[in-house]
Amino acid sequence: QVQLVESGGGLVQAGGSLMLSCVASGRTFSRYGMGWFRQAPGKEREFVARITWSGGSTYYADSVKGRFTISRDNAKNTVYLQMSSLKPEDTAVYYCAADASGLGSSWRYWGQGTQVTVSS
Repeated sequence: QVQLVESGGGLVQAGGSLMLSCVASGRTFSRYGMGWFRQAPGKEREFVARITWSGGSTYYADSVKGRFTISRDNAKNTVYLQMSSLKPEDTAVYYCAADASGLGSSWRYWGQGTQVTVSS
């Protein structure tokens, strides 16, 4: 069992930056790939970024590539999402998730989400 708690959301102006954190409970954090998803009002949840268990590989949605960076610190059971050059269309609730498959195909555990609002 893995419990995930996100933090770091807030209100920021367009062009600004935010860093989200997701702390995981449990001793098996390093066995899971980790990812970030987001859901804007009236839209389906969408993939943002993911990172493999070792941190050796990262993957991004085209909409955030070059602006967002995912990273992890297994010693701290934490995954991060550094967001830069934010746009109003990045406004959403951001969720972190743990992937049991390591391939981004089995998102087993989810956090409660943190709101990110980007004003124009």
